[in-house]
Amino acid sequence: MDGRLAAGLEVTALLRRAETLGGFGMVLHKGDDQRGTILIAVLERGSHAAFLERTLRPNGGYGWSVVGRTSDEPQKSATFIAQRRRADPDQWVIELDIPDAERFIAETSGEG
Repeated sequence: MDGRLAAGLEVTALLRRAETLGGFGMVLHKGDDQRGTILIAVLERGSHAAFLERTLRPNGGYGWSVVGRTSDEPQKSATFIAQRRRADPDQWVIELDIPDAERFIAETSGEG
């Protein structure tokens, strides 16, 4: 075992976390339940804040990293997601619209 939750279970936990923070989330693309990677589109009041992706860290553990560019242009976000899905069709893509997105990003990625 590599020390990470099954992707489907982690997605469910992330959606619930968004709800407890006073926001909401939805699955845009369902990936492999066990081994799929996860891409999170983080929004605040409908404005794109960042993409987060669960990645393998140099220490061998998994963590969340900010990836891609921040853009309020829906087409740019859709293009980025499509490129990621072409590279990894087993990837989950979820969208979380939450209050205080910057705090969520910092807490989740450890970059705050």
